[in-house]
This record gives sequence, C-alpha cells and structure tokens, in this order.
Amino acid sequence: QVQLVESGGGLVQAGGSLRLSCIASGRTFSTYGMGWFRQASGKEREFVAGINKSDSSTYYVGSVKGRFTISRDNAKNTVYLQMNSLKPEDTAVYYCAARYGNYGNFDYWGQGTQVTVSS
Repeated sequence: QVQLVESGGGLVQAGGSLRLSCIASGRTFSTYGMGWFRQASGKEREFVAGINKSDSSTYYVGSVKGRFTISRDNAKNTVYLQMNSLKPEDTAVYYCAARYGNYGNFDYWGQGTQVTVSS
C-alpha cells in the first residue's frame, strides 16, 4: 500500500514556473513506477509525465515536452514535476500516481494539487 501527498501547486503567471512534489509512504518507493496526471475543469483526467522505477526513464505527453521535467529521489521517497514556461492551458488539478513496476494501471493516487496559470 502506498499513500501519496502532493504539494507545490499555486497561482502563477503565464511563462512562469512551479515545482510539484509528491512524497510517498512506505519503504518500497523504488519499486514503483510514478506518474503525474492532470484534470482541468470539465475535462477528463490526462497523463502528463511518467518515470520508471529502475532506470528512471521518463516519458511525457506531447503538449508538455520540453517544458516539464519529471524526476525522482528514491532516498526521499519523492517524485517531482518541474514545470517551466507555463501556459493558461496547463491550469488543472495535478495528481501524483504510483504503480507497482513499470506497466499496467496506476493503482495509487494522491489527493491532487491545484495549478492555476493566469494570462
């Protein structure tokens, strides 16, 4: 069982940056693939970025490539999402998620943190 707690959301102007953090409970964080998702008002939740458990390979949705960076610190049980060059369309609730291994559904979710980008 993994519990996830996100932080770092807020209000930022277009072009600005934010760094989201997600800290996980438990001693087996390094065995989990991690991801960030987001859900804008009135829209379905979408995948944003993921990082593998072993080699820390990363992957992104096309709309954030080159602007967002996902990383993890296994010693701190934490995954990060560095978001640069933010756009109003990035406004959403951002969720951290975990899955055992690198494939399959994400089984564990945080409560979400709001990111609002003003134009």
